[in-house]
Amino acid sequence: MLGVSRYRFTSVPMSKSTLQKRVEIQGLATAILLPSVGVFGGPIGSEVGELGPLTSVVGIGLFQRTVLTLQRAGIRQLIVLSGPDEEQLKHSLAKGPRVTIPVRWMPIREFPIDDPRTWEALAAEVRGFALIASINGVFSRGLIEQLRQDVRDGQAIVVAQPRSQQGERSTNSGVRLPIPALGRDTTTTTRLDESTLLVAELLVVPASLMNAANVSAHEKGRMPIHQWIEQVAGDGRLHVVMAEEKQGMWYQSVRTPDDVERAEKKLFNSLKGEFEGFVDRYFNRKVSRGFTRLFLELGLSPNSITVLAGLIGLVAAAGFGLGTYSAAIVAALLFQLAAVIDCCDGEVARLTFTESPFGAWLDIAMDNLVHMAIFAGIAVGLYTAQIGQEDDWVPLALGGAAVLGNGISFLLVEKAQKIKSVVGWRTPAHAAWANVMLKNVASRDFSISLIGFALFGQLFWFLLFAAIGSLLFACAMVWVIRPSAVALPRL
Repeated sequence: MLGVSRYRFTSVPMSKSTLQKRVEIQGLATAILLPSVGVFGGPIGSEVGELGPLTSVVGIGLFQRTVLTLQRAGIRQLIVLSGPDEEQLKHSLAKGPRVTIPVRWMPIREFPIDDPRTWEALAAEVRGFALIASINGVFSRGLIEQLRQDVRDGQAIVVAQPRSQQGERSTNSGVRLPIPALGRDTTTTTRLDESTLLVAELLVVPASLMNAANVSAHEKGRMPIHQWIEQVAGDGRLHVVMAEEKQGMWYQSVRTPDDVERAEKKLFNSLKGEFEGFVDRYFNRKVSRGFTRLFLELGLSPNSITVLAGLIGLVAAAGFGLGTYSAAIVAALLFQLAAVIDCCDGEVARLTFTESPFGAWLDIAMDNLVHMAIFAGIAVGLYTAQIGQEDDWVPLALGGAAVLGNGISFLLVEKAQKIKSVVGWRTPAHAAWANVMLKNVASRDFSISLIGFALFGQLFWFLLFAAIGSLLFACAMVWVIRPSAVALPRL
């Protein structure tokens, strides 16, 4: 007889406290993963050319990427209906970023997904809703977060997308998707019907629906999930969420090598820092993708990429210190290269789930170190070029002011970030001002302007603007983090 006593815990390392704390909310906190079969039936990888759950997409296997994405999106418990590749899947989770949520393993040979009793046993482990997904697709964190927001009592949710690419195949195995069920959150203006939609192997069902009583006796041969979807659709309780890349809620089926390319393209297109300027968005990010792919192939960590970008920036600063026109041009180009590579550390971190507080601090610290070195290098170069003249001290004074302003700004930005994460700002207006300042300090836009100043031999004016700008920015940061802008500590 089927029962939950046959569950087995994963060998993935987890803290004892994580295992002891069970999620008690009535929302969407549990995911049921099907690595070797499709949600709507049929084995994964059974056709010639099809790929499996260990297929690598941007350096991470599909199964591992699915688990880590769900973890980042707020899922707090995973149940895996595993096939013969269970040990390989466990091994894949043991590598790379740590899985910190409980993972339970159930052998599909003992708990077949076409047996209603399997789902009844699973329902006992689900509080509220369960997300059911096959491991043959890549999706965004934003899509899962949207699904978690959209859950409503008694309502099931399916994910669909327009059939826009040639060669895409439907995986819904006969499930009828009534278009009137499109939910209120759908933003697409395209006229849709069943022939234009692809149903993703990703859906959300209430635990109350995962009951053997909901499976008709005369349809025992059909997948229970088929019957659940058709039942809630007939009752008007089916909500369809459209997966759209422009909304940050995308899904890409991965069954063939061409699908891998599409998934990787969507992953790269989704990369964007919290703060980035015009040059980052339209130049640096475009160029950095090639370097990011190279660094992923070489296996470089985000922190090592940060250090590499910093070293190139310091070499550029030394070039400015030579004081010649040609050296200044080369130095400006090297600084621009450093700015491009500086984009890669965050891209690699987000693609491989290796973001860390230390990495974020190291990135900001290296940026400011390089900027101060650049200001100092330009000052030394200008001084060297006009040494012996009456006003040869002016570049050194401007360089010192620029370095001082940048150093003070760095310390104040550190303080502002701590206020944001620990205490918070007193009003939304204060928070908005703080975000504007943090966005500007993270901007690399001046790297392009530096090339222009170097080309026209006007580095003195660049240094003058840098000195004035860094001091004004420091003053603005003092105003932003003034005591009246900081929320009162909680008693």
